Amino acid sequence: MATVAVSEQPKGLRLLGTALRNRKTTIMLVFGFAAGLPYTLLIGTLNAWLGEWEIDLATIGVLSWIGLAYAFKFLWSPLVDRVRLPVLERLGRRRSWLLVCQVLLTATFFGLALSDPRLALGWFALVAVIGAFASSTQDVVIDAWRIDVADERAPVEILSSIYQFGYRIAALIGGALALVLSERMPWPTVYGVMGVFMALTIFATLLAPDTPRTLVERERSALRKAGAVEPRLRMIGLAIVSAGWLWAIATVAAFMARVLSASPNDADPPNVGDFTRTMGPLIVAATVILPAIVAAVFNWLKQNGEHVLHADAPAAQGGGAAADHAYSALILPLAELVRRIGWGVIIVIGLILSYRITDNIWGSFAFPFYLQELKYTGDEVAFASKIFGVFMTMAGIAIGAALFATLGRMPTLLVGAIVAAASNLLYADLAAGAPNIDAFARTFGLDSFGQDLRMVRLLIAISGENIAGGLAGAAFVAYLSSITSREFSAVQYALLSSLTFLVGSLGRAAIGERIEQVGYAPVFLLTAAIGLLAVVLVILEWARTIWADHRRRSADGPVLQADAARAAEGDTA
Repeated sequence: MATVAVSEQPKGLRLLGTALRNRKTTIMLVFGFAAGLPYTLLIGTLNAWLGEWEIDLATIGVLSWIGLAYAFKFLWSPLVDRVRLPVLERLGRRRSWLLVCQVLLTATFFGLALSDPRLALGWFALVAVIGAFASSTQDVVIDAWRIDVADERAPVEILSSIYQFGYRIAALIGGALALVLSERMPWPTVYGVMGVFMALTIFATLLAPDTPRTLVERERSALRKAGAVEPRLRMIGLAIVSAGWLWAIATVAAFMARVLSASPNDADPPNVGDFTRTMGPLIVAATVILPAIVAAVFNWLKQNGEHVLHADAPAAQGGGAAADHAYSALILPLAELVRRIGWGVIIVIGLILSYRITDNIWGSFAFPFYLQELKYTGDEVAFASKIFGVFMTMAGIAIGAALFATLGRMPTLLVGAIVAAASNLLYADLAAGAPNIDAFARTFGLDSFGQDLRMVRLLIAISGENIAGGLAGAAFVAYLSSITSREFSAVQYALLSSLTFLVGSLGRAAIGERIEQVGYAPVFLLTAAIGLLAVVLVILEWARTIWADHRRRSADGPVLQADAARAAEGDTA
């Protein structure tokens, strides 16, 4: 009898070694770099350039709104997955999109290098916006590629770790190296060099394996099965939600254009603070509250059997399929969350919107604060923020893991919210001359590193902020993962994680204007106070989860007793 040889799948260290020798992991390393470089250069390092060239902080805050592209990327992710690009489709479903994104990003950095924000700020901002959309779209494609090509020899877990490693390398190149180079050459030249780095990633795209499109891409969706809300009614709900999103994006874009094109002699200059106070809540309502209300209405209709399909409908095609994808991205994740959590979703959404606000709201002004306000050199900031700071972030993540193991998820989430808010007090002290940081350094003998304590002050502040950020970030990712449904894991997590950028991004311009008015120290005290909102919401969410667990146990009690009674009857028989 013939024997069939069965090849044993590698495990443990053998699996890691096999994966690291795989072409896919090498490509994944470069793709991680390709994703991290534009984010670092457009959201962080760009502000160091603008600050050095004396662009006012309110304008820097408005320019930081380009980060909303990363918050909204889930909106066009279905198009990236389905649309075939003319001519380039022969490269593959993922490589064709990657090539377009990377060419645009390379052109973005060269375009920034050829422009002067002091003379043509509007053009400079337009180039940066194009780069942000190309970068966020590239993120969508890379995430899909990683899932597509994963196999037994290159598991998705290892590919994800390699991706993070490449991303961190890009943070060092686009952050630390860019700052060091800026001390030795003009900023436009620095971005020209970064454009060369970006161009090199195109070779990885051309060499990357791709996955073919399936012959039959149309699958019967749950949206077309009996019991689902009627497609016609879903179209109305989708139109309402889409109108809210389009209005919000257009409102932000119009105000951003008005600020960047305003004349110094304008009799009624645009006021960023007024815009944030008046339009900010409406933008949150249009993009978060309105979709949640529509989702709740559809849940009620399904529960009561009104305006639902009574039999399976044919699979959607053309515009109907696109509408189903849009509905799945905009409404379905919230509908599932509202159905599962009920009124508690108000606390959950509030927590998601506010938990990382202390980091997001002032992060764009970190480099101007270090370089222009405190007069540190680019070399000093590169070491403290982009090298030393990375290790402190890793330490914070490790502390978060230890707290998870000892305290649990919700206590760790609460600790993360507290330390994230408190870390802003370190920066308030640093901005006020660092009397408390100096006292701490002398108490523990840290002043031996330098007579004026300048570098020690910066390292202590960055240590506290990065440890807190690492801890809070780990806690928040775990929390989001815990409330995400497995049924809608990818799109729901993408939507919920995107919401974390919303309030922080909207508030940056107002924070920049406030810094111009009162200085950094009072603003850091304000952001610490704002962080207390997340602390309160974590406590409310903790109470909600305890109450939900209690109700679930109470509901399960009679069922378990009935099961026990039936088992006892069976034993007796």
